[in-house]
Amino acid sequence: MNTNIDVLGIGNAIMDVIAPVGDQVLSAENITKGGMTLIDEPRALHLHKVLKISAKNPVEVAGGSGANTIAGIAALGVSAAYIGKVANDRLGARFTKSLQAGGVSADTVPLKNGAATARCLIAVTPDGERSMSTFLGANTSFGPKDIDPDTVRAARVTYMEGYLFDTQDQKAAFVKAAEIAAAAGRQVSLTLSDAFCVDRHRAAFRQLVDNHVDTLFANEAELLSLCETENLNAAFGFLKKTGTIACVTRSEKGSVIIENGEAHTVKAVPVDKVVDTTGAGDQYAAGVLAGRALGLSWPDAGHLGSLCAAEVISHYGARPETSIHKLAIG
Repeated sequence: MNTNIDVLGIGNAIMDVIAPVGDQVLSAENITKGGMTLIDEPRALHLHKVLKISAKNPVEVAGGSGANTIAGIAALGVSAAYIGKVANDRLGARFTKSLQAGGVSADTVPLKNGAATARCLIAVTPDGERSMSTFLGANTSFGPKDIDPDTVRAARVTYMEGYLFDTQDQKAAFVKAAEIAAAAGRQVSLTLSDAFCVDRHRAAFRQLVDNHVDTLFANEAELLSLCETENLNAAFGFLKKTGTIACVTRSEKGSVIIENGEAHTVKAVPVDKVVDTTGAGDQYAAGVLAGRALGLSWPDAGHLGSLCAAEVISHYGARPETSIHKLAIG
């Protein structure tokens, strides 16, 4: 079967509400700074109102970590598709249309008579740190039935978002997608998403990485948690044994890409001012995956990932606003 999709993303379909606020709002509303906290629907509605009142210019955009990466890939001119779960409501329709408008193929059947479409309330403080309160909504109904085998077979790489790897049905969906991809001779990529996710599901993540993942994306803290070590070199050793290629981000230190036992150090691209770190890891992954689809070496793909990350932290929002081609030339 011929491939006509370079990268297929599977992840949480979430509408993001991005609100610049002061640290006092975090304190007053008991929001954990720099963290990602799962909340229920009443809490989501309350915080949504608070952020609207507290922020001068809150922005509402289609988001979710995996969707942000896929949108970034499409923006780089690489063919992309997305599988995620939205409700049959206004926010769900807006989410799907937003991806489609960016050139992403997104045709998942909406959930009827269930939870509402998910939303992530992102409080961005003056230091650029983002603090997320997330209502998962319709995503909690995601399962194996949502994996379309033909779409997976048509994708050169299936990229799976760790935030979605939570319920037993969601885990089963990841394994189903990975097995279909492997049987078709395709590649499987996974992002660990958050150390919190790894801490909750370490054994299942380890099994997934050991048996199904060709390329792993993680930041340093997530990788150390996965390998249960405080030594980065020891973690790299674990990955070398599994044969997994790893792209490990280290904030201002750049990233390290482990390929066939060799470590490629990729420098961070400097920015004049960090405005909002939302989506930095997502766009790094977008640059790397797009770079590989375009035939770049791993180090060059890593540099493209650094360019994409630098662009996104220079403004509010988790998706690119400036052509990476222009940044690369500049």
